[in-house]
Amino acid sequence: MSHTATTPTPAFLALADGRIFHGIAFGSTGNTVGEVCFNTSMTGYQEILTDPSYTEQIITFTYPHIGNVGVNEVDEESDKISVRGLIVRAPARITSNYRAEQSLEAYLQAANIVGIADIDTRALTRHLRDNGAQTGVIASDGMSEEEAVKQAKAWEGLEGKDLVGQVSRKSSDTWRQGTYNLDNAVFTSPTSSKHVVAYDFGCKNNIFRKLTDRGIKVTVVPANTSAQEVLDMNPDGIFLSNGPGDPAAVGYAVETIKTLIEHDTPIFGICMGHQLLSQALGLKTFKLKFGHRGGNHPVKDLTTGKVEITSQNHGFAVADDDVPAHVEITHRSLFDNTVEGLKVKNKAIFSVQYHPEASPGPQDADYLFDRFNELLK
Repeated sequence: MSHTATTPTPAFLALADGRIFHGIAFGSTGNTVGEVCFNTSMTGYQEILTDPSYTEQIITFTYPHIGNVGVNEVDEESDKISVRGLIVRAPARITSNYRAEQSLEAYLQAANIVGIADIDTRALTRHLRDNGAQTGVIASDGMSEEEAVKQAKAWEGLEGKDLVGQVSRKSSDTWRQGTYNLDNAVFTSPTSSKHVVAYDFGCKNNIFRKLTDRGIKVTVVPANTSAQEVLDMNPDGIFLSNGPGDPAAVGYAVETIKTLIEHDTPIFGICMGHQLLSQALGLKTFKLKFGHRGGNHPVKDLTTGKVEITSQNHGFAVADDDVPAHVEITHRSLFDNTVEGLKVKNKAIFSVQYHPEASPGPQDADYLFDRFNELLK
């Protein structure tokens, strides 16, 4: 099954609770530690691997065949692979896609990402669902199972850790690239008539493209940019992006958003942006047992009664046990009834927990970008 050796290199995954899964090395050989979680998407593995929200996590793909369409530079959601490791059942032996530039395994090796293949990902997923996401170690370098379990137990985990400051860009820039046109094999370049300042908490590129498609010039700023700096840019709207880690550890951004809420500028938040906005409004966040990650999550829009299938990636959620009077819950997960969206009454401020830009995933929630665009007028 290995692309680069006639004799596969043995590898194993060791979980902090002592469970061991044996397989073969896929990608780089070595060892890596991180939070093991699973994603149920059937396509879009490259977009998932390069999503900054997966920082310090090891991804398990529940769909067995991964890598069949290879990888290419266009489909990346950031400038590097964000995950700590990759777990797959049956990586493709052959890459078959006219857009492919290299195989998935070569892509992982070039980025020094340690992976494991040929393990029972269904059994692993059931274990994580029953016991919750937990730390794990992938090893293919001769490390003992005992040492791997020890390292997994010793790793500090994600709770209380500010990963936003780690992945956010360090200086401001302007984004003008629209979505990719497959027929012409080029990114579009729409003209802009409005201006939005976007906080980069670990944003996916396709979010910026969706905004640009609607005639919006996007100025992207670091996560620690002050409210006054943003307001001095006189934007038509403010966007709060997705990102990794524990939202409760990003207090500086919460304080900034509290100031922004006091003004009349429209605000739209996605995922981490939703969680930070929620905290600024007086709500709390908590860690989910095993998170929401996949492209088939049903969400009900409580304002319309409609159900949309959504793309999701989050390990924390917003608690709804003490909702302030000026906040309205607008969306709920039909899997576990957790909060998936809210808005501020009498203000042009709203957010969602899921990913309306998809990439990968369904297009049901694309209307949210139109809703934000209308508020800018």
